[in-house]
Amino acid sequence: MVNFNKLQQELKSYDAERENLIKKSRDVLKLSKLVIYAIHRDEMDQAGKLVKQLEKEKQSLDKIAAHSHRMLSEGSYRIAIQEYVEALLYFYFVTNGALADLPVPAELYIMGLSDLPGELVRKAVFLAGKGEVEKVVKIKDEVDMIYGELLRFDFRENEVRRKVDGVKYDLRKLEDLVLDLKLRKK
Repeated sequence: MVNFNKLQQELKSYDAERENLIKKSRDVLKLSKLVIYAIHRDEMDQAGKLVKQLEKEKQSLDKIAAHSHRMLSEGSYRIAIQEYVEALLYFYFVTNGALADLPVPAELYIMGLSDLPGELVRKAVFLAGKGEVEKVVKIKDEVDMIYGELLRFDFRENEVRRKVDGVKYDLRKLEDLVLDLKLRKK
């Protein structure tokens, strides 16, 4: 005989945990945006504090997601992790000049990585305004490397392919910016 009470409890439990996941995802998303904003304002001490807070919130989010394998497919979780990746990679690039591995599913890492060049373009434009051409060139080279590596993958998912195409357009913007800066220098 089917135990309908058990089925109902299982669904109620999932729904309750899903609500917790959505709320915690918002916290991760908000902190990720605050990290990026602090970096753009060159408030690196504040960005560092926010990164520590973000790491704790991400750990809490992962604990909630561990409730069910289905949680990893929830849109709010996926978006929060992509933003988390983008924010941390941006922070690491600005502070260390390099990217880092992060403990997230590969697809979500790649999607967050694919969003990073948009922030790097903003940073490059800011640096160009200050006349820091070498730093702009370094950013362009990093985005070029990212794009080159992403081209080696065989992405079957439309969302991932679209994001990777976005990297190509950001690279073109940076190439144009570098060319413009070099032509002005002559």
